[in-house]
Amino acid sequence: MSWQFAKGANLQNIVTCVWKEPGVTKQYRTAVSLHGHTSHSHESLFFIPKMARAVPPLHWLITRHEARAQRKSGVKVDFVNGYWTPPLPPLPAFQLERNQIERELDLAALVSLSDHDNIEAPLLLQVIPESQQVPISLEWSVPYQNTVFHLGVHNLPCASAVSIVAQLNAFTNGTSQQNLHELLSLLNALAEVLIVLNHPMWDLPRIGPAAHRQALNAFLTEYSAYLHAFELGGLRPWDENREVVLLAQGWNQLVIAGGDRHGCEPSAAMNLTEAASFSEFVQQVRKERRSHVLFMPQYKEPLAMRFALSLLDALRDYPDYSAGSRRWDERVFHPDQSGTVRPLAEMWRKPPAFIAWFVKAVHLLESPHLRNMMKLALTNPQEQSGLMLEGSQEVAR
Repeated sequence: MSWQFAKGANLQNIVTCVWKEPGVTKQYRTAVSLHGHTSHSHESLFFIPKMARAVPPLHWLITRHEARAQRKSGVKVDFVNGYWTPPLPPLPAFQLERNQIERELDLAALVSLSDHDNIEAPLLLQVIPESQQVPISLEWSVPYQNTVFHLGVHNLPCASAVSIVAQLNAFTNGTSQQNLHELLSLLNALAEVLIVLNHPMWDLPRIGPAAHRQALNAFLTEYSAYLHAFELGGLRPWDENREVVLLAQGWNQLVIAGGDRHGCEPSAAMNLTEAASFSEFVQQVRKERRSHVLFMPQYKEPLAMRFALSLLDALRDYPDYSAGSRRWDERVFHPDQSGTVRPLAEMWRKPPAFIAWFVKAVHLLESPHLRNMMKLALTNPQEQSGLMLEGSQEVAR
């Protein structure tokens, strides 16, 4: 019934680029930042071998040093169970998003931080006066067929959030007695909860475009009734976001902004609203079926450069942070000989030479001159092809 109701509803999708229409924010009260990550988020290392296979010299180098590391330490390199954590603790991550909204847009700020499969950050923030209104949210990893979809689950009720997340994680880990219909029905029945299909066109495990599209269509056929919006990503390319727009049109679904921020650059995509609270914003999306996505100035910068700067953020030292989170190798974790996951800093006296040289190379991006050269080299006028929303009041041009 939810899907039939949504399919018959009159959706109002608006997409705007702030550098094209800087005055668009004046008619709104609030901007909402969704999908930001903190140091409590466990980020997979599996992208490393996936990426390396596409670059033969890099694949050879990694394979060679994997074997050397195993001979010297007896530890097999494990990209599946190893992980890294973003550099920003919860409060600085919250402040980064809030400050951009208040200073750059002159609007009230609502910020929902959603780490992978845990709610530790929002629970900590709710005991701090300046951030106590932050919603309890997470990015839920949902295995499906031969891939994984990520759902942004925002604004869980305080009284039952821990119990609900335990049920969601049991499904992710394959130990649940509940099926996906039951869990999504449980979430959808909570009127103040927002469920967003994050980066739907992104083939995370790289199963191939055709296989990903087949799995996505099957997933939406079975579960779309429980979803409230599809995400336009602040760290996804123009062409991919345009595909999301077309996907949303095909399913008569709203699009909504998500930053997917992992580093120190604030979210490049915001949601504009008249709502005074997060619960009011949820009602605007779920009941009124209205959404205004605003792309921030950083979105027009070359995506490859933005990824490189996010990597630089991950590899920086943060001397003012608490012990155990200051250096990059304290924020990267790997199983030891016994299988216990530990920071890399505890497993070596110093990084191997080729890793140290790679880190030094990334730190060259600290130079503004090099950044400007990189920006000129990477800028592609065709990448800003714009997003078109059929029947919307506004078009990003």
